[in-house]
Amino acid sequence: MKITRYYKCLALMLAATSGLMLTSCKDEPDKYEIADGLPTVNYIRCLSTEIKGNNDAADTHYTNGELVEQASPQSTLALIGSNLRSVYEIWFNDKKAILNTSYITDNALLVDVPKSVPKNVTDKIYLVTQSKDTVTVDFKVVIPAPDIKAMTCEYASIGDKVTFTGNYFVYDPNFPLQAWFTGADGSLIPVDIDESDISDDFTSVSLTIPEGAQRGPITMTSIYGTAQSPFYYLDNRGMLFDFETIADGGTGLFSQGWKVRDPIEDEFSLTGCRHYITIGDGSTTMDEKGGWLDVPFRFDYWCGSWDTPQNITDAPGKALFKQADFSKWENLALKFEMNIPSNNAWASGAMQIAFQPIEQVTLSGYAVAGYKEVGGANQYIFNGEGDKSIAWQTGDWGRAFYRPWMTAGEYHTDGKWITVTVPLTDLTLDKDGKPASAAPKTEKDFASLTMFLLGGGTGKECTPLLRIDNIRVVPKK
Repeated sequence: MKITRYYKCLALMLAATSGLMLTSCKDEPDKYEIADGLPTVNYIRCLSTEIKGNNDAADTHYTNGELVEQASPQSTLALIGSNLRSVYEIWFNDKKAILNTSYITDNALLVDVPKSVPKNVTDKIYLVTQSKDTVTVDFKVVIPAPDIKAMTCEYASIGDKVTFTGNYFVYDPNFPLQAWFTGADGSLIPVDIDESDISDDFTSVSLTIPEGAQRGPITMTSIYGTAQSPFYYLDNRGMLFDFETIADGGTGLFSQGWKVRDPIEDEFSLTGCRHYITIGDGSTTMDEKGGWLDVPFRFDYWCGSWDTPQNITDAPGKALFKQADFSKWENLALKFEMNIPSNNAWASGAMQIAFQPIEQVTLSGYAVAGYKEVGGANQYIFNGEGDKSIAWQTGDWGRAFYRPWMTAGEYHTDGKWITVTVPLTDLTLDKDGKPASAAPKTEKDFASLTMFLLGGGTGKECTPLLRIDNIRVVPKK
């Protein structure tokens, strides 16, 4: 197999680096010698994308790394030259990059382009020696279009001020950041953005939801390009539970199982969404270790019915994989709106989010057409009191842990609604928060859902009240 000269260079570079690391470990641990003199860069290769050269032979072994004169933030670069151990600092425009001496030899230096957006664009790399001498290299950092990752509340009301988080929300005096919500018939409704509404590091921007905004993505344009949000405002794709009746415009299902949560309508309801459910009631105490208290700290939806065979095709007991498309579940996230009052802060108990197949649990346990095994009503994946030879009955079945209180010791939303996102690829923990040996792997593993405050480490005693609405599964990007 033919190997290109670029691949040979990478092999030599890695070999040299390995030799450096071995020598350092054997002779003088943790010691790295800065060289004197000035560095020279002959060329730069990008190691972040697979490149196929048009003139390469058919049997060429392709590697990451074409010669480049520009790259995007967070790209990994290989600077090839001489005396590169003399580099003490490296800057891209006005942003300092992190140097890892384990990846520096005399002839090669690996570095990631800084994530931060430069404010003083010079289109240069600055190689600074220990004696503060500087060598410049022409190189352009290509900033992407706005990267819109999340919105504080996807169901906020017209006139509410919301914050979008992500990256590259760049405001240029000659080309201000612009945003549009989706309007009637797919039209775009502009939103005014002031430079003061953008964070200094360009990772967040606040704006007011305009009149006429309807369901759909948000569009943003900066001097570097245009992008749409992967999520929708008022997103109802993949809706599992909106807790509204058909008469109220609902399309989702309702709670069913041992612990039925009745929908609530009051002054705390989301605008345009009349009903929600609660996990916790604001008066029942949860101990510091999130001890077992299934009432009122859980939401159950076990598919099926009291018919024989059970009906999993139609409401009220439709299997969730028939309610929404889970065929590409690895690309989905579970989302819901949540509201926690400040006087009912959440301070213990992980929200264990568990999807289960028909073989594990159903409403009645009666036969289901097309299934040899059907689970009945049980709590095995939480209490581990089932057959010890069956992994999921011991609690060793993948679920996600959501516990935002761990960061500051307690958590609340100050009585405001926010949107929570939990990727379905996070369904990897057992009931004790350790790696599970079994987890969902096909769409039919998403038939039922339980959300249960339980375990999750030591916090502090609390009386949490979590208002929950619009439980849905949507594309992550």
